[in-house]
Amino acid sequence: MPLNKEQIAQRIARELKDGYYVNLGIGIPTLVANYIPEGVNVVLQSENGLLGMGPFPFEGEEDADMINAGKQTITKLPGSAIFDSAMSFGMIRAGKVDLTVLGAMEVAENGDIANWKIPGKMVKGMGGAMDLVAAAQNIIVAMQHTDKAGNSKLLPKCSLPITGLRCVKKIVSDLGVFDVTENGFVCIEHAPGVSIEEIKAKTAGKLTISDNVKEMQF
Repeated sequence: MPLNKEQIAQRIARELKDGYYVNLGIGIPTLVANYIPEGVNVVLQSENGLLGMGPFPFEGEEDADMINAGKQTITKLPGSAIFDSAMSFGMIRAGKVDLTVLGAMEVAENGDIANWKIPGKMVKGMGGAMDLVAAAQNIIVAMQHTDKAGNSKLLPKCSLPITGLRCVKKIVSDLGVFDVTENGFVCIEHAPGVSIEEIKAKTAGKLTISDNVKEMQF
């Protein structure tokens, strides 16, 4: 069966390396904070001005003044730091963030990402996405493989307004894990119960299946 949002986040958490500074985008990426592997010490950064973000609080323990960039209540860890957004974006633009995890509406086979606007629909703005994709050393996308109509979101070329060019390195979707290479998408893992044939049928962009493709482990 395709993965749920929690499982996507759990798989992405395996990409975290000890000592990383990590920015988690709005949506599925925020769930990664709940699955950081034991023994891996990372510092989570929120672009509204926080270093040392912890997991989501338990019900009844929320602090309405302690929120992430998506206005969700969060916790902070010992040694955390709070500062203004100007300093936060200075960190991002200076390349201090090792890994950014973002959601996306579309990803192109060359690594372009569209994740901020659908023409004709009201949006508040791009937020920090443009800075993050321009400056992060590594970008992983967490997304559903298809839209509500069943159309692929892994495309030859993005049709929606672009957030960043040639920046996505890896995608974890509900169907599998894909490296983004010069030759398009490379499937390196498939979700349990999801066939390679289904992945091929639901991927519009150029797709290669790794010789070492394996079932995803949690």
